Amino acid sequence: MALVRLQKYFTDCGVMSRRAAEEQIRQGLVKVNGSVAHIGDSIDPEKDKVEYNGKIIIPYCDEKICVMLNKPRGYVTTMSDERGRKNVSMLVSDLPVRVYPIGRLDMDSDGLLLLTNDGALAEHLTHPRHDIPKIYHVTVKGKVSEQQLLALNKEMVIDGYRIMPVKTTVHLPEKRDPELTVLEMTLFEGRNRQIRKMCDTQSLKITRLCRVAIGKVRLGSLPTGKYRRLSRSEIAYLLGKK
Repeated sequence: MALVRLQKYFTDCGVMSRRAAEEQIRQGLVKVNGSVAHIGDSIDPEKDKVEYNGKIIIPYCDEKICVMLNKPRGYVTTMSDERGRKNVSMLVSDLPVRVYPIGRLDMDSDGLLLLTNDGALAEHLTHPRHDIPKIYHVTVKGKVSEQQLLALNKEMVIDGYRIMPVKTTVHLPEKRDPELTVLEMTLFEGRNRQIRKMCDTQSLKITRLCRVAIGKVRLGSLPTGKYRRLSRSEIAYLLGKK
């Protein structure tokens, strides 16, 4: 796709005027692929990720969709990667419109990842007051003691930030290996690598971290590496509508 000036991209997306966009770029509030943008920069809307005030700017499109992807381990949650790593765009390349991830799953994690071209939905789901929990199944080595379980359910300070309590239960012993335990952890916030850092405080070694649900929207039997479109009722639920 042909390159376009960054400030024109903002007007094409219906975000702000070119003049306003230039001022925001000048103030260092715009990033392209994670790097601070500069006046005069051009982008490829098909490949580059543009962020303003930490939010992804999504090209305008009449058809708004949201898909659920069962992200495999080994894929980064980006639409392109300067290091040549596998990324989630490769798994949704046959969609008729370009979508962007809502939130993140780190490269070593798998499971439910939402992608959309609906900026309003993405903003709603990433807002700090968004109250739909994210549910994970976390496989750890060995048995988890009552003391460790109690500690995981309490408030913790991670990287200097006091996190909200995380509801943690023993979901089931891992049937394939009696030396493994699966925990179910329910988060209402998501700090960077929070679950891994929580388990580190209790000397629990994670062998798998899988997001299985966002509230009532569940991964179910969706095969690894495949996606499906969310239904209208699922989108309404995520938006807090009946």
